[in-house]
Amino acid sequence: MNNADALNIAIAETSAIVRCGLTALLKRMPNQNIHPIEIASAEALQNYLHMHTPDILVVNPTFGGWFNPAACKEEHAKLADVKFVAIVYSVIDNNLLRDYDEHLSICDDTDLIFAKFNQLLHNDNEEESDNGQEALSQREKEIVTCIVKGMTNKAIAEKLFLSIHTVITHRRNIARKLQIHSPAGLTIYAIVNKLVELKEINLDGVKK
Repeated sequence: MNNADALNIAIAETSAIVRCGLTALLKRMPNQNIHPIEIASAEALQNYLHMHTPDILVVNPTFGGWFNPAACKEEHAKLADVKFVAIVYSVIDNNLLRDYDEHLSICDDTDLIFAKFNQLLHNDNEEESDNGQEALSQREKEIVTCIVKGMTNKAIAEKLFLSIHTVITHRRNIARKLQIHSPAGLTIYAIVNKLVELKEINLDGVKK
């Protein structure tokens, strides 16, 4: 995807509050030209997909009774490269989300939602790199790992034998390269790129 062009994100959701809320949120996403398309019914989604191809389709898994991304791609061959994102606001079996590229929770904060979308775009942009980790140096990866484990700048400096000023500089460079500005966003990046395992993460530190 070319970030210089409008990014078409279709939102298939029957709830006007959820649909309009996500639309408003995506329009605030930094460094992206987002063009959200709101779709309120299964019939409207079918009509849209016959005429258009979104970059990302955000859909409630219960949309139209039950939405099946694999079946949708089978029916519409042109959707092969489209990213499917589930929006979840009730308890659901994670196995039912396996055909989605990502999922959003109604409880996710703004930074976490932006991080998930940025990660999708980053992985899909072959011009940037074949792997999202290539954007960072080895030292920067080490610092990301420390951050998501809940370590302070002072603790990171002591562990890596750096000055606190150097740690802060690295953190600024990491934020600039990844366009991620929160511990929650870095956590998603670290998990997706296998820098850490879930059990290693300090969840209390991530929420701060």
